[in-house]
Amino acid sequence: MRWYATYREQAASSFWAPLVAIGMTLLVIVAAEAQQGRIWDFDMSQVDEAPNGFSFARTGSGRVGRWVVRAEKDAPSGTHVLAQLDNDATDFRFPIAVANEPRLRDLRLSVRCKPVSGTVDQACGLVVRYQDENHYYLTRANALEQNVRFYKVVNGNRQQLASRNASVTSGVWHELRVDAQSDHFTVFWDGQQVLNVRDQTFSAAGNVGVWTKADSVTYFDDLRVEPLRP
Repeated sequence: MRWYATYREQAASSFWAPLVAIGMTLLVIVAAEAQQGRIWDFDMSQVDEAPNGFSFARTGSGRVGRWVVRAEKDAPSGTHVLAQLDNDATDFRFPIAVANEPRLRDLRLSVRCKPVSGTVDQACGLVVRYQDENHYYLTRANALEQNVRFYKVVNGNRQQLASRNASVTSGVWHELRVDAQSDHFTVFWDGQQVLNVRDQTFSAAGNVGVWTKADSVTYFDDLRVEPLRP
């Protein structure tokens, strides 16, 4: 009966082999995604609904904000963008859309953004090492002030760490990027380095997301994050 036992072992092996191969393939894909980061272009999300995989918060006071996906002909890629549409003019109001995953410390985060309207503010921002709505790093560009700034937010209060004048045009798509490595943060606006900051307040991994202020109506597209070596 030895031949029968050998046959059973071979049959079992041939049965499980495809499943093992599939499992290994999925592990490789997951590992590759973790190494390469994530891209959100919002093209698979439903129009007029909040995008999946995001949570929404607000630093300060006023309404939380209205984050929905819109169809836009001039979207940088595809046809959909993420929009913050609530024009509550409360000055100390900072709506945030935070990606639920991944959580990273050392990273490169970029987004295409378009300030659309606002009389109090016209801002587009990125948050990194987000712990909660009152604790995170922030870089933002402002079309009314014509500058790019970097802040830390501690206990809900912004503390400016760097600022530089820059051309920020309303109704035009721009690119904002921040590289975070240990205590070093480098900010780029439309491909040009504008800020260089060192700070040790938040040293742990956190979430990433996008940010606006007050009555800013702002569109975002192609949010990209990738891990960097410390």
